[in-house]
This record gives sequence, structure tokens and C-alpha cells, in this order.
Amino acid sequence: MISEFCIRRPVATLLMSFALVLGGIFAYKFLPVAALPSAEFPVVNVSAQLPGASPETMATSVATPLIKQFATIAGIDSISTSNSLGQTSIAIQFVLNRDIDAAAADVQAAIARTQKSLPPEMTAPPSYRKVNPADAPILLMSLVSDTVPLTDLDAFAENVISPSLSTIDGVAQVSIFGQQKYAVRIQIDPTALAARGISIDQLQAAIASANSNTPLGVLKNNKQQLTITANTQLTDAAGFSNLIIATKNGHPVRLGEVTRVVDSVQTTTTASWYDGTRAIIMAVQRQPDANTVDVVDKVKAMLPSFQDQMPARPRSSCSTTARPRSARPSTTCSSRCC
Repeated sequence: MISEFCIRRPVATLLMSFALVLGGIFAYKFLPVAALPSAEFPVVNVSAQLPGASPETMATSVATPLIKQFATIAGIDSISTSNSLGQTSIAIQFVLNRDIDAAAADVQAAIARTQKSLPPEMTAPPSYRKVNPADAPILLMSLVSDTVPLTDLDAFAENVISPSLSTIDGVAQVSIFGQQKYAVRIQIDPTALAARGISIDQLQAAIASANSNTPLGVLKNNKQQLTITANTQLTDAAGFSNLIIATKNGHPVRLGEVTRVVDSVQTTTTASWYDGTRAIIMAVQRQPDANTVDVVDKVKAMLPSFQDQMPARPRSSCSTTARPRSARPSTTCSSRCC
């Protein structure tokens, strides 16, 4: 029947063939590029940080209370945890028919219930994110500079580049490796402390109370009431060094006299390099239904816009390494983006 129709209606056959060709050309632009079929696993990853804590402390004081709460969530297939110096990572995999958004809401509620059981020294609560373990990064970017400190590059990556790239259609998340968050490190001199009769607990309490962000008091009269506030936050090693921690024999004892205060980073045991140079590495992951090549092109097109927002110091650069999920070899390109 089809052959007879094509023979008797050559014009209609030609028009249908032309329509099929146009439809194929139009659909070709929307074909996803991936080495493997799209498979989304309902996995939620929870991470927590307690700077300076040993892996054993992270396991007993942070991971254990969280896991006890997570175990009450329905539909969990497995829970795995990894503890390192100052960091805990918990991967919660749910059954395949579990809705990932509902599972993430249950995880968030469990984290909120665990807050009171976690160490009070934790500067930030545990965070969670929905991940797909089968989806590898499609683009790696490195921030390197000869003059800008790594702490400034890390702040720029976290506060500017990562939020901007996360708004691109098709980008699932932007991860940062080799983080160098700024922090002030205080190295205690036990001999100096003992000579002045100051214990470590007294030293810790003095630092915490002097660097608090609580209201100082209240001024009020019959008509109004004003809260007295002051910015007492110390931001660098020089400010901490001049901090008065005690008074002995009528003389103030400053922190710099009994300790060594230095400008440093939160974690000194992690680092990343690009081409033999210390760098901040950013990994871009795509959404399961996004076109890999299209997402990479959009990310690269946005990189030059970060040039004017970079800290005002010369000779900074950003390099990108594309890793498309296809059988083709990876390509490398560089651009003066930051």
C-alpha cells in the first residue's frame, strides 16, 4: 500500500520526504550528548565541618548523631559515611521509587532535629545537596594568579563565580576543590601561658567573648528604646594579636604575647594544583536532561564577564578543561576570564 501510494502520488511523497528531512534537522539540535543513558539515583549527600577535629571525633560527635536521625527516615536503601580531619561526608541512598525532593526535605528536617546534639564549636550547621553519583563533572575550571592570594581567589569563586554559573540553564551544581577559606590561626606558647598563670580554657573563653556579635546593652527613656551594638569582630591576625585576654599585676596581657597569631586558611591539609601551580579548582555538573555541549558553551560564554569583578590585582587567569561525556577525547582551552 505504501509503495502504491508513493508511485501514484509522487508530489505528496516528495513533500512528505522533505518534511521528514526538516523534522530530522530540527530534532538534531535537541539530541543530548552523553556516553551513558540518563539514570537518576535518589541520593542526598550531607557534609559537616568542625575545623581541627580528628576523624575519630568527627565520627563519634558529628556523624553518629546525624546517622541516628537519618535512620528514622523511610525509604533509605543505604547510608555510608566518610570522616577526615575536620570534615564528615554522609551519603544517603534511597530506594529508586523514592521522590528525591521529598527525601531531601526529610533529610533537612533530620538535620534540624540533630542541631542540639552536635558540638557547640561547629561554626556552621551541616549542609545537604541532591546528587547523582553516576553524573561526573563536564567542565573543570582552575583559578590561578601570581599576585592575588589563594584566599581571595577562593572567596571570589564561592561568592561570585559559583552562584553565577549555578543560574545557567542545565547546570546542576558547581563544586569547589582545594578550598582556601581565610582563617586566623593561633599557635599557643605553653611556657608563656604558664609564666603568666593563664590556662588554655581561660584563653579560649577570652577569645570567644572578645569576638562575639551580641548587643552591648540598651538605652531607653520614656519615649524610645535603643539597642547598643558595636562591630567587635576581628578580621585579621593583627587585630587578634592586640586582643587583651587577661590582666596580671595591673598589666594587660595581649594575645600576641603568649601565642603566635598568623593569617592562614581553615584547612591546611587540602590543596589543588593546575599545571604545577597552586590553584582553586571548580567542577561544573550538568542536570540529567541537559545537553552537555550546550551547557559547556554557555559556561564558557559567561567566563569573560567575571573579568571586571576580579580583585583589582593584575596577572590573574582562569583556565577551563572541558570533559564532555562522549567518546571524544577531552579538549583544553584557556581564556583571560579572571
